[in-house]
Amino acid sequence: MLAGQAGMAARRRLEATVRNAEVIEAMGMMGAVREKWAVVNEEKLLLQAIAQRRTGTFAALKKFIRLAAQTLTLGMGAWLVIGLEATGGVMIAASIILARALAPIEQAIGGWRSVLSARASLRRLKAFALEREYRPATMPLPAPEGAVTAEQLVFRPPNPAGEPILKGVSFRLESGESLAVIGPSGAGKTTLARLLVGAVAPFSGVVRLDNADIFSWNRDDIGKYLGYLPQDIELFPGSVGENIGRMGKMDAEKVVQAAQLAGVHDLILRLPRGYETEVGPDGQYLSGGQRQRVALARAIYGPPKVMVLDEPNSNLDGEGEVALEKALLALKECGTTVILITHKINLVKSVDKVLLLRDGRVEKFGPREAVLGKLMGPVGVVQGAHVKPVKSTVQDVQGAAE
Repeated sequence: MLAGQAGMAARRRLEATVRNAEVIEAMGMMGAVREKWAVVNEEKLLLQAIAQRRTGTFAALKKFIRLAAQTLTLGMGAWLVIGLEATGGVMIAASIILARALAPIEQAIGGWRSVLSARASLRRLKAFALEREYRPATMPLPAPEGAVTAEQLVFRPPNPAGEPILKGVSFRLESGESLAVIGPSGAGKTTLARLLVGAVAPFSGVVRLDNADIFSWNRDDIGKYLGYLPQDIELFPGSVGENIGRMGKMDAEKVVQAAQLAGVHDLILRLPRGYETEVGPDGQYLSGGQRQRVALARAIYGPPKVMVLDEPNSNLDGEGEVALEKALLALKECGTTVILITHKINLVKSVDKVLLLRDGRVEKFGPREAVLGKLMGPVGVVQGAHVKPVKSTVQDVQGAAE
């Protein structure tokens, strides 16, 4: 069992190396990565050698016991036959019965690896059965309007000794309002985004969509009302159209509408097969900016009632950022509640409210003008540091304020 676990660890490390082969090759990391993998692989080989040696020992011992028992049985039978105390048929019958009696033991030893695997699987099933239900089943609810409420959200990593990432985050957005979440790196912004779409459960507190707990909402029902653009873009093997249509039964009209709202329609038409162009494994046939804009169109597909965007312009060029700003305005006109995590001040200018998150706590929350006014000062100058125009970032402003 330990050898199998070590083998899986070595395989996962090798797969991660293959995924990041270009980075490793570009920065000359191959030697160090190879050494790290060799340590894990050596541990795997050592455990496998121990397991094979023990298996060979048991197999040899099994064979010795079987042959010795059969030899003794035949010898004892021959001695009894010579002494006229038994017949030759009794001797043969005793040998056959002994072979049948030893067969289950031999099979158990030969299939010992399967026995261990079955025992480990049973242990995992028992542990899973004792766990509480991850996402409780609820009855279907009517279509939401889009009001979002966070009530004393606390989230901590699986490590029990780890410090909570979010510490009592609370705010409320009415349907159709937009919010920009800003703050330094490590403040918990991405974790907050995952909680807001119900991807993970909070340690305590609740996120409500129209007063219903969004985490317990049936995912098949709520999915069409939510749009989510994570920081790490993942596209699925299939066509561009299938990815925008969320890999379900594709509605061509809605797919094109989402692409137009995301400002990616013309870009898709310039691809070799338009909407039928294959994106490849992990979207590798598209550039980083193209993947992000296709993922934005996927999030807009519907359109949703609530949209959560985590650093939506991290891979975008100037044209892509303009398209993103237009998409945000279009979503606002559609009545979509938009929650935007960003460092770019030009995106913050188009929202209704701003939330400053620092060290997992809400430091400031309110209307955009009020929050930015406190950060930037009345004339765009923060403690003598002139605020840059559109290209400056919220981090720059915060850094000056600190």
